[in-house]
Amino acid sequence: MAAQQAPGAEIVCLTVDDPNNYEAVTFLNRYATQELRPAGHSVTILEGNQPLPTDIPGLLKAVPRADLLIVFIRRATPPAEQLEAIKKHLNAGKPLLGIRTANHAFLPRGKDAKPPEGGAVWPEFTPAVLGGQNTGYETKGLPYRVTRHPDAPAKTPFLKGIDPSSIRGYQSLYLVLPLAEDATPLLLGKAETDTPAQPLAWYRTYGPKQARVFYTSLGAPEDVKQPDVIRLYNNAITWLLAD
Repeated sequence: MAAQQAPGAEIVCLTVDDPNNYEAVTFLNRYATQELRPAGHSVTILEGNQPLPTDIPGLLKAVPRADLLIVFIRRATPPAEQLEAIKKHLNAGKPLLGIRTANHAFLPRGKDAKPPEGGAVWPEFTPAVLGGQNTGYETKGLPYRVTRHPDAPAKTPFLKGIDPSSIRGYQSLYLVLPLAEDATPLLLGKAETDTPAQPLAWYRTYGPKQARVFYTSLGAPEDVKQPDVIRLYNNAITWLLAD
């Protein structure tokens, strides 16, 4: 099942061991061991500290050499120079995979919240880079059902080998609408409530050099136990690393 495209890529993962970050550190270590490294990729997992501001040791050295960034981090407030390194990665046209809490990766809690001393925020990351919104979540009517998005391309490599109807979302359904006009949705989630169905995965490009970006809100511990969710990640990485 391992991602096969572009073996030998340098993949850097940004995360934090936060009790509200869905066991991201544990998952990324397992995913690297079981999927990415067997496919020939070099993987560096950078773990930020939980108290704010969020320093991410090793970021300034690792990100400039990364072929792909994986972001699975929430409400981080790293120093401005660390955020600048991430921006340079994208502005150079290099790809990024966002998982679940990347939806509010560098977004402080509260509309007018200010970064702590020594930290910086990037609220524009969610709409401008990922191409979605962070407007809350639905916690009732779970698990939510997953279907192919009606606007998904008829033939798309992202869904190769995947049966969307087999996937269930066991934790909150993120409210992400509206998507950017150039975002192509792939999967749709619907809880058993009146909350409108929400896109669960999409792709787009960012910036003048058209950096490839893929995001999915599927990333809770129960989600990543499902083989089709891992296939979705692997298919996305194949596209992100393709020439």
